[in-house]
Amino acid sequence: MTEKKSKKKPTLKDQVNDLNQQVSDEKDKFLRLFAEFENYRKRTSKERLELFKTASQELMLALLPISDDMDRALLEFKKSNNNDLIQGFELIYTKFNEILKSKGLNELKVKKGDKFDPESHEAITQIKAEKEKNKGKIVDVIEKGFLLGDKIIRYPKVIVAN
Repeated sequence: MTEKKSKKKPTLKDQVNDLNQQVSDEKDKFLRLFAEFENYRKRTSKERLELFKTASQELMLALLPISDDMDRALLEFKKSNNNDLIQGFELIYTKFNEILKSKGLNELKVKKGDKFDPESHEAITQIKAEKEKNKGKIVDVIEKGFLLGDKIIRYPKVIVAN
């Protein structure tokens, strides 16, 4: 028994519809692939920027103890009467700090009498306030804090009155 299969030859309209559907499918695939590529490009660009910031942050954190030592040395030099020594060291000190600033490092300004903010200060100890109005205020700044761009990379260490 042989069966004859009757296959209809697709009409021109059917062929056009099939081709339009294929074009539509390919267009959809292309748009999805393009969107994926754009997302990939944006993500890798953002990751690269974060990597540069992180690398810079690590270097800045390594240099902060040197900055602290230079602050202490400048105070000691100012106690001496040797103006040439003081001027020479101030030149080096200023140049070093200007380089750090040019790379995005800025001191987080904190002074005695400021209100303590646990979001931007690190309290290392508390002492009893002499006056009621001094409660919650910073009594002394033990170590400077620093910002790298908008991010705090080292919180200022302070003593707070309670």
